[in-house]
Amino acid sequence: MVSPGSVLALVLSVILWADRSAGVGFRFASYISDYMVLQKEPAGAVIWGFGIPGATVRVILYRGQEAIMEKVTQVKAQSSNTWMVVLDPVKPGGPFEVMAQQTLGRMNSTLRIHNVLFGDVWLCSGQSNLKMTVSQIFNATKEMYNIAPYQSVRIMSVSLVEAEEELEDLTEIDLPWSKPTPGNLGHGNFTYMSALCWLYGRYLYDTLRYPVGLVSSVWGGTAIEAWSSERVLKACNVPDHGYIPEESVTGPREHSVVWNAMVHPLCNMTLKGVLWYQGESNMDYNRNLYNCTFPALIEDWRQTFHRGSQGQTERFFPFGFVQLSSYLAPPSPDEGFPHIRWHQTADFGYVPNVKMPNTFMAVTMDLGDRDSPFGSVHPRDKQTVAYRLHLGARAVVYGEKNLIFQGPLPEKIELLARQELINITYHQQIQLQRQDNKIFQISCCSNHQCKWLPAPMSTFSTRTLTLNTKPCRDSVAAVRYAWDSWPCEYKQCPIYHPSSTLPAPPFVAFINGR
Repeated sequence: MVSPGSVLALVLSVILWADRSAGVGFRFASYISDYMVLQKEPAGAVIWGFGIPGATVRVILYRGQEAIMEKVTQVKAQSSNTWMVVLDPVKPGGPFEVMAQQTLGRMNSTLRIHNVLFGDVWLCSGQSNLKMTVSQIFNATKEMYNIAPYQSVRIMSVSLVEAEEELEDLTEIDLPWSKPTPGNLGHGNFTYMSALCWLYGRYLYDTLRYPVGLVSSVWGGTAIEAWSSERVLKACNVPDHGYIPEESVTGPREHSVVWNAMVHPLCNMTLKGVLWYQGESNMDYNRNLYNCTFPALIEDWRQTFHRGSQGQTERFFPFGFVQLSSYLAPPSPDEGFPHIRWHQTADFGYVPNVKMPNTFMAVTMDLGDRDSPFGSVHPRDKQTVAYRLHLGARAVVYGEKNLIFQGPLPEKIELLARQELINITYHQQIQLQRQDNKIFQISCCSNHQCKWLPAPMSTFSTRTLTLNTKPCRDSVAAVRYAWDSWPCEYKQCPIYHPSSTLPAPPFVAFINGR
């Protein structure tokens, strides 16, 4: 016969086991943690995680001791035992505390995250130029310790992981959400935190004066195909060779594996926008498809994040990127870098455009760094890059009027054949910083054979520039500018906007409709 005491002990042990088991598998998504930034109004931030199928989950937002919002949902068995709530829009600021409580019968368990801010959340992705840390850039020591005013700029960095299928959650995080410190900003070479991402966030904070969240998901030596879903690859008819050639990349060699493991798991996050710095690894791999793969990647990321965040991330959220800088490449007839720069704009030469709406670009071909200890492909002046990017964000994303955010673009190109001249009219004022008789080239054609020849500068005014076509004794078919891996020395390209010091971007254009 079992004694009443034994029965009571058995009942108590079952209750205790049940209480403990209620917490098994109950957790926030991996990137939801103390010190994080959640997207502010007008969007609603998404909070999600994993739990016991059928359990009820209450999510409560506290400011101090006051509960200011509560959301209730169920753990869904058919979706990997996940739960998700969308918070009502919250004004920028903080700190807040988020509590999640799971209940199933008499079982319950509680999770909390502290010191949460609401602001704008930006995802930074790409390859090694974005992965350079603050310790690798100019004025590193000064930049690493310039953090006291920026404790509301929070940072997070995703670990390097590959996956054959799209993952639901991150498997590893290098740097959980943190306040900036010299240690996590200058954490060795090409590790975390992204210097460019940090500097961009810092410039934004100086303008916005409210919290900024920065998520770095970056892998050096990666081709765009590794960051692309199968949908992108199919849309652009990317050949499926199985592996990207070793000579093209130092990072993962399979298509989609970085997207699967390092971007897709973030897609439930409500974002303000994305920053991108990639392209060097496509100089010799599917280069001629980049004018499709890059716009298609942007469109696919936009769809995926909009859907994953339950419509809270804008469908056409802003996407900023860096046009490739300069590279001391061996002489080559195939002109890899200039072609990638052009394809980064979907062959328009500028953004936003009809194929790349709501985008902005930092031109950096004038920031070459011959003495970079990391190779000329890794220039150290990331401050200027971040500054130019943030100008684009202020104009395109935040609607700042009358702000010059890009250099002079050609508006009209005329061949004055009798005078042996080409007249280029720009859409805004130009400043001719120096004479350069080789940076403009004309396509000189005879009997269907064309070659590029230098076109010396002749005269200029506040908005026009004239080129001499005398070197071409035949027919002039096209003109191009800065079409070189290393078009000019540091901040010494010929054409800038006079007040903003923004360089004119490279271009190529046919003459008289040819």
